[in-house]
Amino acid sequence: MRFKTLCCTMVAALATISGLATAQTIKVGIISTYSGPTAGQGDQLDKGFKLYLKLNADKLPPGVKVEPIFRDDTGPNPENAKRLAQELMLRDKVQFIAGVVWTPNAAAIAPMTKEAKVPFISANAAGVNIPYSSPYFARVSFTLWQSSYPLGKWAAKKFKRVYIAVSDFAPGHEAEEAFTRGFKEGGGEIIGSVRIPLANLDFAPYMQRIRDAKPDALFAFNPAGKQATAAMKAYGDLGLAKAGIKYIGPGDLTTDEELQNMGDVALGVITAHHYSAAGDRPANKAFVAAYKKEYGANLFPGFMAVGAWDAMDAIFHAIRVQKGKVDPDKSMEILRNYKSSNSPRGPIAIDPETRDIVQNEYLREVRRVGGVLANVEIETIAEMIKDPYKQLHPKK
Repeated sequence: MRFKTLCCTMVAALATISGLATAQTIKVGIISTYSGPTAGQGDQLDKGFKLYLKLNADKLPPGVKVEPIFRDDTGPNPENAKRLAQELMLRDKVQFIAGVVWTPNAAAIAPMTKEAKVPFISANAAGVNIPYSSPYFARVSFTLWQSSYPLGKWAAKKFKRVYIAVSDFAPGHEAEEAFTRGFKEGGGEIIGSVRIPLANLDFAPYMQRIRDAKPDALFAFNPAGKQATAAMKAYGDLGLAKAGIKYIGPGDLTTDEELQNMGDVALGVITAHHYSAAGDRPANKAFVAAYKKEYGANLFPGFMAVGAWDAMDAIFHAIRVQKGKVDPDKSMEILRNYKSSNSPRGPIAIDPETRDIVQNEYLREVRRVGGVLANVEIETIAEMIKDPYKQLHPKK
């Protein structure tokens, strides 16, 4: 009897050891902004990542788990972002990197992933040229060309004269260039433009200049969050809406998580974007419901939360296909061909040639729905659009 008990104990111990030996932990380094004046954007990424991990932990191969390692880049700080990425790759031995709010930070990290052979999935940073810097970079977020170029074509049918005001960094420049090209191709006239320092929060002098120019519309770009709200309030305070100057731009202007802070001045603002929390899609309704259940009934997920959700879904897909035994080159091949018909934003795919996102762009208008402000999707102005910049400027 004692011999039998001893045998059973040994078998159980061996089974436990075997289970530990076959268990596989996939480390994912997540770089975002958790402190400083732009921490709100990082919070959206954080919420999207953590919600996906909580709801999908059981959708991995048996014995496989994902260990996220979160790091704070403190805001637009390329040197800090590079240091964090280096630590994650060399010390923590992560198999994937994801996250990053800011284009300068992502642009600093991407070249490092080429040498280290660590796949890097951008959940937000939109700089159009980043994929060129590393074959281990893929993006599930957007580029400003995807929204601003078709918006320019649409605007040319509605307005004759437009003024442009954008934040003075790469995404702002790209939004300006894309809108200008689309608008001029449609026969419109740009009557003035200004690039506003990224740290600026006093938009009144710029809005006064724009009102004095008397355009039919203002095309603007600011980083989503407090800057967009400050610009929106200046637009209202200076009376541009009353002067008949329509406010248009990419979706960063009226991002869902910040929209309620803008007040009624945002009503009627037109944006082009790939996501709205008000989108009438089953996958989106389920996502919004899960987000509110997890974080609060009065909170809305923005496009950064969705970018984080889809970035993690792409990583989980690569892990499942490889049954937990991930290889960087195989992971990138899988990511290059990633597709999803069940994203909250609608169908998405990665363009295998550019490793950039392919998705719908929706024309949206801010309206009051059920007592709250909402980005109501009016129409799809571009179906499964690839990045127009790369279509117009193919890499030689």
